[in-house]
Amino acid sequence: MSHFHRRDFLKLGAFSLTGMSTAALLAHESASRRSVPARNIILVWLAGGPATIDMWDLKRDASSPIRGEFRPISTAAKGIEICEHLPKLAALMQECSLIRSVSHTIAEHGQGTEYVTTGNPISPSLKYPSIGSVVAARLDVNQEVPVYIEMDELNIGQAGYLGSTYNAFHVNTVSNRRDQAATPDPFLLQKGMTVQDLTRRKTLLQSLETGFERFGNQQRARVMNRFQQQAMSILAGGKTRQALDLSEEDSQTQARYGFGLGRSALTARRLIERGARFVTIGLRGWDTHSNNFTQLRETLLPQLDRALSALISDLKNRGLLQETIVYCVGEFGRTPVINSQGGRDHWARAMSILITGGGFRRGFVYGSTEKTGSEPASNACSPADVNATILNQLGIHPDTLLTTRSGRPLQVFRDGHILTGII
Repeated sequence: MSHFHRRDFLKLGAFSLTGMSTAALLAHESASRRSVPARNIILVWLAGGPATIDMWDLKRDASSPIRGEFRPISTAAKGIEICEHLPKLAALMQECSLIRSVSHTIAEHGQGTEYVTTGNPISPSLKYPSIGSVVAARLDVNQEVPVYIEMDELNIGQAGYLGSTYNAFHVNTVSNRRDQAATPDPFLLQKGMTVQDLTRRKTLLQSLETGFERFGNQQRARVMNRFQQQAMSILAGGKTRQALDLSEEDSQTQARYGFGLGRSALTARRLIERGARFVTIGLRGWDTHSNNFTQLRETLLPQLDRALSALISDLKNRGLLQETIVYCVGEFGRTPVINSQGGRDHWARAMSILITGGGFRRGFVYGSTEKTGSEPASNACSPADVNATILNQLGIHPDTLLTTRSGRPLQVFRDGHILTGII
């Protein structure tokens, strides 16, 4: 099971920055669904910077200090090879594509994360929103299920100049241990409390909201109103709570996904089915400065292979992959040359991304790196370009104007361009 941080209810507020009515937003949403290929996004975040040279872009013919311990294997997509320790994903590669030519210059965790998740340059004077926050601001028409949800305590879903209303709504897994398959429901009301009691408390909160409005705190009142609605929905057994109840899934499905990242992936699928539009899940441990191959082989790659393959297969079988983009990325890649501790260090100048669904080409490789994996050799692109392409699939063009809290209009991306070769 999963639970919410109470503080995160306060991060949800008004419908849109433009002041559009709910009816207008719904009409826009209906028109968008007819004209754009994607509706939802699931981001699988590999925190720490994965060694994509050992996952998606192995250098079979490089010297040993670059090639490493793993061998590439053939996949279900003709001509595409990936790591031998990703066999389940290899069998699904006809459903996926790889972008092997992503490059940037920020090989530091915090700023690298900010750049990759926002697609905008780091600025000391302006914090750009993550693309999940952009989705929340543009497509937020569902009151019951949060539009933008982040799991696994990643803390990467910041709304920047859009304001905290559009920060990610945090959901964290209670336990992923194998001996705790059955976990208590964290949403159960306190002993003796009923939904009617909660309704009375909501009435009291509404009176406080009226007080906020009298003193000119309309924005805070709107945020509080969203908090009330979603809190009541969850505690009373609404769609969000249903999505988080993995006991509704049969044992075979749960076994296919596995624990850890697998539970998060299964929850993400259930949230998307109930109306969430952007869900971020993640796995830590990819900062492999030492023992890179042991960590990848024994822990990281098996968990990723199991969870991500189950998610992609499940979405396809349920008819959701066509409208749901799933992409897997971290803040940067890792050095081509293995260091003296058997690890790879930070390297942003070349990295790979796996992507599927939502109108993206499948069984396809976009771009390449040169023979050592140090630099792009063809179709070099930036995280800004990747993010611009992803949002374009949802009908949010890179030139779309957003509004800061001070009323300043800004384009979604300063530099991102659509990668037409992969859609």
